[in-house]
Amino acid sequence: METKLITVNGKPLGGGALPIIITPLVGPTKAALLDEVAAIVPKKPDLLEWRIDYFEGIGDASLVIETALAVRSASGGVPVLLTRRNANEGGQPIPIAEPAVVAMYTAACKARCVELIDYELSNAPEDLQRLRAVSAENGITMIMSYHNFQLTPGPAVLDGKFLEAERLGADVAKVAVMPRDPQDVLTLLAATYRASQTIGVPLITMSMGGVGSLSRVMGWVYGSAATFAVGKSSSAPGQIAIEDLRAVLATVRRAVAGG
Repeated sequence: METKLITVNGKPLGGGALPIIITPLVGPTKAALLDEVAAIVPKKPDLLEWRIDYFEGIGDASLVIETALAVRSASGGVPVLLTRRNANEGGQPIPIAEPAVVAMYTAACKARCVELIDYELSNAPEDLQRLRAVSAENGITMIMSYHNFQLTPGPAVLDGKFLEAERLGADVAKVAVMPRDPQDVLTLLAATYRASQTIGVPLITMSMGGVGSLSRVMGWVYGSAATFAVGKSSSAPGQIAIEDLRAVLATVRRAVAGG
């Protein structure tokens, strides 16, 4: 099994344990975000994902940087991933156009106020290249992602997304899809395993919704380096409370190790 670890500043997140647990922050204001951080950090996630598409001040780059620094200060050393999820891929509608989104990400990278960023493969190639360059220059880990909230594409499409992320220089490739039946979950897990054998970067994959929650518990066995859990508020269907997820993962880890 080749589950590649996600690294930040040259060190593996979660101390090398698989999978790392990511919890979302979805507060609309700085105060709300800091309340979330205070509730989540005692539960010891490995990574906080700031879903900035929920943030009312997304158009104010200086406020974004100030808020990110406040979140990091309150996080007790837990790294922060900055994500504007595109509305076409399950995110919230936002009041700024894409050039301003790219400018916001660029400012955050230059300020080094977060450790990772996530940007979708569906965005304009020149924007992906621009953010790849500025994140690399500033030591920021870049996730390139694909989300489908309607269905699970076939194996060739899924394989292509992993390959595209690697080709474009991603540090991590992420794929999240919606199953219509239990077979779709197996399609996602099989694609994850194939990519783990052929792609040179770490993977984050999940099948969403209730049936897909199985992938949140078992995906790491097939090569996914991370899973998402609810810290205070959910950001996608099928997320499990962090305490419940940690307990199940401990059981699965023991069973897999014993096997």
